[in-house]
Amino acid sequence: MVPYTSSGFSLLLILLGSCALVSCSNETKTAAAPQPPNIVFIMSDDHAYNAVGAYGSRLAAVNPTPVLDELAASGLLFTNVFCTNSICTPSRANILTGQYSQTNGVLDLDGRLPVEKQYLPQELKKLGYQTAMVGKWHLKEAPDAFDYYNVLPGQGKYFDPILYTREEGQRVDTLRFGQGLRRAVNITQYTGHSSDVITDITLDWLDNKRKKDQPFFLMHHYKAPHDDFEFASRYEDYLSEVHIPEPASLYDQPNFGSAALFGENGELVHRIGTSVSDRHRYRSYTQQYGIEAEPRDSATSLAYQEYLKRYLRCVKGVDDNLKRLFDYLKANDLWENTIIVYTADQGMMLGEHDYMDKRWMYEESMRMPFIVHYPALVGEGDRSDRLINNTDFAPTLIELAGGSVPDYMQGKSFADVVRGEEATNARTATYYRYWMHLVHHDVPAHFGIRTDDYKLIYYYSEHYDTTKYGQKTMMWMDESFPIESTPKAWELYDLKKDPRELVNRYEDPAYREIVDDLKAKLISMREELQEGDVAYPHLGQVIEKYW
Repeated sequence: MVPYTSSGFSLLLILLGSCALVSCSNETKTAAAPQPPNIVFIMSDDHAYNAVGAYGSRLAAVNPTPVLDELAASGLLFTNVFCTNSICTPSRANILTGQYSQTNGVLDLDGRLPVEKQYLPQELKKLGYQTAMVGKWHLKEAPDAFDYYNVLPGQGKYFDPILYTREEGQRVDTLRFGQGLRRAVNITQYTGHSSDVITDITLDWLDNKRKKDQPFFLMHHYKAPHDDFEFASRYEDYLSEVHIPEPASLYDQPNFGSAALFGENGELVHRIGTSVSDRHRYRSYTQQYGIEAEPRDSATSLAYQEYLKRYLRCVKGVDDNLKRLFDYLKANDLWENTIIVYTADQGMMLGEHDYMDKRWMYEESMRMPFIVHYPALVGEGDRSDRLINNTDFAPTLIELAGGSVPDYMQGKSFADVVRGEEATNARTATYYRYWMHLVHHDVPAHFGIRTDDYKLIYYYSEHYDTTKYGQKTMMWMDESFPIESTPKAWELYDLKKDPRELVNRYEDPAYREIVDDLKAKLISMREELQEGDVAYPHLGQVIEKYW
């Protein structure tokens, strides 16, 4: 099959034209040109790759995602996909811009993506696509680059959500669209669970608002399964009698981590990284769920079971709603000519290393699920271990739509993999940076490099914005905690020998050459990506001092 690319598309037209000539008289007729593929980009919030059954993790046995697993079985499953900043707002900005955080300016949860930087819908509109954005947006500014939008304000609510749109609902002139931004918007109050509501809105747009003579690009984004994991009541009994498999690192990991996590003498054990157990001094699921049991590991296990069941009930709600969406596409002759992507904005710590939330550069946090359905190009049950990050998504979709990747995008297209071609311009490493420091979940600022075989992490442990956080304290449960500098440290993990990242090998003499090589690559990558921290000279000084 000839792939749909700018060159392949032209060749396909020639072939179709030559094959479809009808010589019943002196007249000839040429077949109509094939329509470019529609694109449905589906993204959930905090859906860890190991909570998708198709990835075969410890959670696959509880069968949390049969619909997604079927999509993977009939399409292309990517196993080596990573975000570059594992937090909701920056990751979404990286996906839409094809750029890293320091380039697009969205470093943390307070970042904004103005219409002039909403590049992906702009580029697809140039190619003739009608564009729509439905669900969780989380980028403060309105998604005005889209032809249609109907989005949750900020984080949004799980139940009876309000959504903002351009055309419908009640006009409110002073409503806050995002933090610090007030503008006139139209709002609609919906009834029901957000996963159901978002699917309803998307189905309505597909049925009544899209232009049938034009290819479409639809971003369909769920709030679930973001915490606090409020699931629809119909899932109350789901997994209630099931024991969820637990990660060993929830309880025991004597060789994991560094002074950046625990302090020089263990003094930060109760300070760094919110936890499932009662380890963290002010935020843990043991405390949040009011669990008291002896011995201590029993309380941890009960908290983990509650956490995972709530989380997976939200995942189940997403999976069931995807069946509704996929059934519509099949019933309306849109299944074969639509590229469907399923992903999440980042991963999620599901008890590994006794951590909750994301932010970390550890596998469970930075790895993303990524499934591509497109029968015209993708065979059943295909898998790829191509090293990819989320700045690559926009370039790939643009190329699959027949366009050329703009020079301002830093990501690398992997459309060749989708087309089944020999890989070109493939990554040998991916860069990661978490900019915040001890905010919300007490994760130190860090950056690093991941290759197929190794991961090197540098905790420089300072916030980039000293005016905002330098002297500030964080409030939680009526208590105040300072956002102070914490120890600087390096960690190295051998991903082939130690895929669960249980042993920090940075000080192991046997890995000295590997460390030196990774540091050199990290310096080169930071220069290439313009990660020089010119606007934050205090960081440059700290990074150099402890390098």
